[in-house]
Amino acid sequence: MHKDSIQRTLLVAFLLCVVCSVVVASSAVLLAPVQQANQLLDKRKNILVAAGLAKPKGLTADKVDQLFENIELKGVDLATGQYVDVKANYSYQDATKDENTSRALSQEADLADIRRIPNVMPVYLAKASDGKVEKIILPVHGYGLWSTLYGFLALESNANTVVGLGFYQHGETPGLGGEVDNPKWKAQWPGKKVYENDEPIVELVKGGVDVNTAKAEYKVDALSGATLTSRGVTNLLRFWLGDNGYGPFLKQFRNKA
Repeated sequence: MHKDSIQRTLLVAFLLCVVCSVVVASSAVLLAPVQQANQLLDKRKNILVAAGLAKPKGLTADKVDQLFENIELKGVDLATGQYVDVKANYSYQDATKDENTSRALSQEADLADIRRIPNVMPVYLAKASDGKVEKIILPVHGYGLWSTLYGFLALESNANTVVGLGFYQHGETPGLGGEVDNPKWKAQWPGKKVYENDEPIVELVKGGVDVNTAKAEYKVDALSGATLTSRGVTNLLRFWLGDNGYGPFLKQFRNKA
């Protein structure tokens, strides 16, 4: 075949594509365990930070493993509030995609604008040396302005007082809705209450919150210039703390406490 022929050019291009495809596919397969390990490490870091058990700076993998020895993963049936067994690699995101392991939400019930909810959600219980639960860490998510925000809400063992709130994934506008990442804003959450008479009334409010604000213990400053993101955070928290979310589980937890 002549070296300048169209057939030769196409053959070289085809062989190059095949080689590149094999290299990319092989890399993806070989690096998959590393990627999964990094994802798990990142999730654990966010759980520890939300629970106030560690600072994000200088949090090594060994330190994460050490701290996680006192954290237990449990599955919760959202309909009953009862514990169910889940595997260590259980993904509620994957469960949401399956009609057999999730259910659709009505427009009225879908306060967080997530459309479907898994039948089982993971919860993380931080325990003391005597085995008593000290903190409850709940995965939460809901729609803001431009994106779905994914994070963790940590509560004290009374299942009502906030330890911390942090979002690890979102696509909100930097400097506006992206202020959910601002340490100063997140520092307002510890000590806030979420339930009044078993109803979640926690909310973000405009104009600032001080000691003279009515029911200040249930309120946090809204994100400056990000009304819709602030509303989204309020909605997703009220949804996940309500009857369609962790409400039945947390009510039982408070009653037992």
